[in-house]
Amino acid sequence: MKGTHEYAGDSRNEHILIEINGEHVPRAEARISVFDSGFILGDGVWEGLRVEGNTVLFLERHLERLFEGMKTLDFQPDFSKEQVAARLYALLAANNMNDGVHIRMMVSRGVKSTPYQDPRMTVTPPTVVIIPEYKEALPSTVEQGVRLYTVYVRRGYSDVQDPALNTHSKLNCIGACIQASKAGADEALMLDPHGFVATCNSTHFFIVRRGELWTSTGDYCLDGITRGKVLEMGRELGLVVREKNFTLTDVYNAEEAFVTGTFAGLVPVTEVDGRSIGEPGADRTLIKRLQAQYRDTVTRYINGPGATHPRG
Repeated sequence: MKGTHEYAGDSRNEHILIEINGEHVPRAEARISVFDSGFILGDGVWEGLRVEGNTVLFLERHLERLFEGMKTLDFQPDFSKEQVAARLYALLAANNMNDGVHIRMMVSRGVKSTPYQDPRMTVTPPTVVIIPEYKEALPSTVEQGVRLYTVYVRRGYSDVQDPALNTHSKLNCIGACIQASKAGADEALMLDPHGFVATCNSTHFFIVRRGELWTSTGDYCLDGITRGKVLEMGRELGLVVREKNFTLTDVYNAEEAFVTGTFAGLVPVTEVDGRSIGEPGADRTLIKRLQAQYRDTVTRYINGPGATHPRG
């Protein structure tokens, strides 16, 4: 397995249109400059988005996070949230995409006059690339779950590289992923600088401990959209929900565990560091309740007045 983002290939993706700075180009012809900040320095922010029922799920929250990241990094965008939303839906319409789609939207600082880190060397507005693909999580992943391995790579302090920023600079997560893969696991479980559980290399981590739903404090992880929805859903279901410090001892002795992400939703964790999670043959009752609640949350969003639907 290759973690929660493993998927089956889809031949339709060979002919998709990709947006680059407002223009739609065939996948095989999509290009950016070698002087682009994202290529030279990893100087950019991004969002992963799901499309179901002709709707980009939780779009307003994704755009809020994207624009917060750009402001933090002092980007000077020449577009608004409303314009980005319209461009997303225009690209989906041009590709005749309605469902089962995953989007990677990337914004770099822009093109530089020379390969150097100083933002003052940037000579264009931010570069925007939007890639929509037909991509679904494998049913086997969602049903059978994933195995995690605790790595030595830590989620660091915000004064080094703020883990709350969804930036192109993902080397610490990539290093964690490599270590977990070499250990034969699907994804990495990462600790914070104090040794408490923080997050995974590409998903967020939850456990069920003594009947309560626990996740990290959030101090050393991205402000995940699906993570936030799970916290809301847990409270809707009347569960005791805690964002708290906890250790690997709690993880190894949890009744259930799962990871969350935009791509695959909620995925069970069956094993951490060779320890099976939960009792043998246990039914993962709480995870199943939350998975069902998540599907209901998605349906309500698609049908509700709060969703952004530029396509009408």
